[in-house]
Amino acid sequence: MQPHDPRDPHTARYESGYQPGGYPDPGYRAQPAPGGQRPAARSGPEINLGMFAGGVLATAIVTALAAWLCAWIIDVVATRVTESGKLGVWNPMADDGYWFAVVAFLCALLAGVLWYLLHLGTPSPDMFFSWIVGILIAAAVIIPLTLSSDWWVGGSTAIEHLVIGLPIYSLIRAVGAKSIVSP
Repeated sequence: MQPHDPRDPHTARYESGYQPGGYPDPGYRAQPAPGGQRPAARSGPEINLGMFAGGVLATAIVTALAAWLCAWIIDVVATRVTESGKLGVWNPMADDGYWFAVVAFLCALLAGVLWYLLHLGTPSPDMFFSWIVGILIAAAVIIPLTLSSDWWVGGSTAIEHLVIGLPIYSLIRAVGAKSIVSP
């Protein structure tokens, strides 16, 4: 191995050492991106949008199926109770199972959009998501119980809303966490 010659332009900068204010000739100058502008730095986390969108869609399907199944179970129980005649005529979910499934699907999609927007613009997005969705679930459960004149209808609707809210609360957060790309 040959010693470094300080007059050799290829090795001179390595021998000079660090000086306050940086190296005298760094040998590299940042080139602007094509078009003359540097790319803008992202302010939020890197999110794999394809994986996130797929997870939100799967969450919407799971939530819709859970809502439909819950409504079907309540309908079956109500039909059996009505057939016995012990509680009179009562069927709070008459043909509402499909409506609850559609609403559940849409709510899950909106929750995915909310999660994404919170990650783009808030300092503690998961905390805000948890609070927002938690308050909405509580309201969706409490409102039918307090406003319904028939407590059977209010109770079954509250159960249905809870069955819609819990998968959205847990699955969107999990899907979102798995979709964040670490640097």
